[in-house]
Amino acid sequence: MRIGIMTSGGDCPGLNAVIRGAVLNGIKSYDHEFVGFRDGWRGVKDGDVIDLPRHAVRGISKQGGTILGTSRTNAFEGENGGPDNIAATLQRLGIDAVIAIGGEGTLAGAKRLSDAGLKIVGVPKTIDNDLDATDYTFGFDTANQIAVEAIDRLRTTGESHHRCMIAEVMGRHVGWLALHAGMATGAHAILIPEQSTTMEQICTWVSEARDRGRAPLVVVAEGFVPEGAEEAFSDRGLDKFGRPRLGGIGEQLAPYIEDATGIETRATVLGHIQRGGVPSAFDRVLATRLGMAAVDSVADEAWGTMVSLRGTKINRVPFQAALNNLKAVPQERYDEARILFG
Repeated sequence: MRIGIMTSGGDCPGLNAVIRGAVLNGIKSYDHEFVGFRDGWRGVKDGDVIDLPRHAVRGISKQGGTILGTSRTNAFEGENGGPDNIAATLQRLGIDAVIAIGGEGTLAGAKRLSDAGLKIVGVPKTIDNDLDATDYTFGFDTANQIAVEAIDRLRTTGESHHRCMIAEVMGRHVGWLALHAGMATGAHAILIPEQSTTMEQICTWVSEARDRGRAPLVVVAEGFVPEGAEEAFSDRGLDKFGRPRLGGIGEQLAPYIEDATGIETRATVLGHIQRGGVPSAFDRVLATRLGMAAVDSVADEAWGTMVSLRGTKINRVPFQAALNNLKAVPQERYDEARILFG
């Protein structure tokens, strides 16, 4: 069988480990042949492929990014888009099945194509850890470690100057990264999209930390909406998909906290640095296992399914199970962390 692999959406540590796991398992267990589509759905639509023999994936599991390139191209737009055109391209290239590695948008497109009869299996990918039907996604652990290291550095500066430090991390709709990074660094307040919090409460937590002789630390997700505001802060317009470009809520909070508490306050936006670098050991192992399991799904003709992590086991679930709703931080997890605030 000749299998095509694609990586789509935002880059993420661990993508190369998925590719390597799939290729090695496919070659050694099933004698499959692999090609890679360049730049996500664009490569699928245009038939832009590279061969992926075993030597092509040698040593790539420890590399960040993706050797295939990625994009946010829509599989259904343009003259080469849509199930009929893509099916014709796959047939021309002699590709029997596709492994699609991506987040919600990628998997939604994969589901539509699968429903139309194309042979596709999926591998979940999101730094935000917001895909339903899987406990964790690769990339999240790496992004969390990067955030923790950066926040630890910010904290030493805050303690030296007796400042309040605000660290803004990724998280458009959910606060998993802020929650984990905040708990790991001993934040005095963690602000996430799922929880609307008043500015007065935030200042109270900051003041309580200051009154105990601490340099207050606030970790905030980019999508946090303070109580009374209507939407997440964005002053950089829309991306090409019509979504607000988030970022800057930390800079909005800093002057308010400083005015209300009298504590000198600084904010830092970690931004895309959280996406970069080599994957953590946990993400390398998880991504490798998911890639291997995706090839097993192809061998079993489990089309229209996604591999997922439940506990320590890799399972298969229908695409729809991952697309029903975002996996938000449950109330009990936030209440658990809230005990540590102030």
